[in-house]
Amino acid sequence: MKTETLSQAHEIIQDAQDYTLFSWSKQKGTNPIAIKHAEGVYLYDYDDNKIIDFSSGLINMNIGYGNQRITNAVVQQMQEVSYVSPSCVTKVRADLGKKLAEICPGDLNKSFFTLCGATSIENGIKLARLYTGRHKIVTRYQSYHGATMGAISAGGDPRRLPVDAQQAPNFVHFDLPYLYRWEYGEENLLKEAVASFERIIAYEGPTNIAAVLLEGESGTSGCLKYPKGFLKAVREITQKHGILLIIDEVMSGFGRTGKWFGFQNHDIVPDMIAMAKGLTCGYMPLGCLQVSDKIAAKYDDTVLPLGLTYSAHAVSCAAALETIKVYEEDNLFENAIAMGKYMEQQIEKLKEKHPSIGDFRNTGLLGCMELVKNRKTKEPLAPFNAKPTEMEVMNKVAAKIKALGMYTFVRWNFIFCAPPLIVTKEQIDEGLAIISEALKIADEACV
Repeated sequence: MKTETLSQAHEIIQDAQDYTLFSWSKQKGTNPIAIKHAEGVYLYDYDDNKIIDFSSGLINMNIGYGNQRITNAVVQQMQEVSYVSPSCVTKVRADLGKKLAEICPGDLNKSFFTLCGATSIENGIKLARLYTGRHKIVTRYQSYHGATMGAISAGGDPRRLPVDAQQAPNFVHFDLPYLYRWEYGEENLLKEAVASFERIIAYEGPTNIAAVLLEGESGTSGCLKYPKGFLKAVREITQKHGILLIIDEVMSGFGRTGKWFGFQNHDIVPDMIAMAKGLTCGYMPLGCLQVSDKIAAKYDDTVLPLGLTYSAHAVSCAAALETIKVYEEDNLFENAIAMGKYMEQQIEKLKEKHPSIGDFRNTGLLGCMELVKNRKTKEPLAPFNAKPTEMEVMNKVAAKIKALGMYTFVRWNFIFCAPPLIVTKEQIDEGLAIISEALKIADEACV
């Protein structure tokens, strides 16, 4: 039986390699795991190995795998109606829109349903330019907003570099320091960050800027913390100049940081919110651009030039509505806060054992270890946008984590610690024990 399952797994992997393309990878030499089923915080392969998922897939599987409440909601919706043109409406579309208006603060009461995070960002950029009549979008270098051409041009992540020659125009990036690598005292960090941001606004001309686009909390760039008070200062500056503020909550939304949205940790209300990931937790594809009443009112008597064939797809809306019920009824935000604090306490203990842990940054259950060769110099174990030759140690660390039965996101000198919001203390201990074993490899590279 074991030989049969291994053979089946091999066939699945081979067919996937022969007939499909893999994201962000060399196509030769991929080594994917063939997953047979998944439940809770665990994946299971065809040899029945249990693999703990410590990054919630791509930090989207917030409610965990195999929740049959979502399955049942999806099946029931499909038995009624799966798809109608977006010019028609379904009850589930209306119910989801009403629920999101209840969840979102301020006058963020209008939902434009998209297919994913990138399409939420694309439509937010388009709407900001249409509404303001301006053309520039200001974003952070160390950020990621999606892989479509506009979204990847908006982000400052180096994944955009191969398509730089084809990038969309009128995106302006600014650098934002973070505390761990700031040498001039925390008391000066906010002042310099705000002053630098204001200079960019002045240099680019505030009347040319349609929107500032920022993540609610930093994600794949390394969970880089905003200087305390920075987002509040940005909100004041944008309002002063009539610039819209779009907050990307694709990764940090829906309880990941212990609140509905990451920006709520900073006491602000934006003009638009881009959502996806935790909206349905991957059970069905869905995104949403949540828009303020003020912006929406412009299109009461003017055509709104946005549209997608699968906007407000009934089955995806059903998955989202039930997912939101799971968050509320199972108290997952409270668990995210409690387990996040526990994770922080346990990683503080790991720091005593592992000199390679330079920093751990976390909000709720959106966390990331930054590994270094030397704590005093803070030289990273792999640099920003590391070349393959610079990833030797980190690749060994990542391979060890995988061999020990963990799936998690490892990038450059970062190990992400962002399990599903249903995680328990025992499962955190299990995951950190695996990471601790792998960190012995990193420790050997310390000087």
